[in-house]
Amino acid sequence: QVQLVESGGGLVQPGGSLRLSCAASGSIFSINAMGWYRQAPGKERELVAAITSAGSTNYADSVKGRFTISRDNAKNTVFLQMNSLKPEDTAAYYCHAKVRSSRHTENDYWGQGTQVTVSS
Repeated sequence: QVQLVESGGGLVQPGGSLRLSCAASGSIFSINAMGWYRQAPGKERELVAAITSAGSTNYADSVKGRFTISRDNAKNTVFLQMNSLKPEDTAAYYCHAKVRSSRHTENDYWGQGTQVTVSS
């Protein structure tokens, strides 16, 4: 079994910054893609940013130029630096990882979610 533990959410004013972290632990052979999704009330969960084990990144158009995803492969941790936050960034943010527990077994795992609220 694999656990993803997120941290770093909170309340911030518009224009402010937050840094989210997500650490994976448990039965891990390797981790392929890691990423962040978000879900606002009444809306579907959407991809915010993703990063491969090689460091290739992908961002939602709405966060390009403001958010930066990175990862520490040695610590099985992914980060999301969020700058110039807007009220529309308010949502629950979920960490996601594609984890191989063996050479032939890969599963998707999710964190419990961390709330980000952007408000004055």
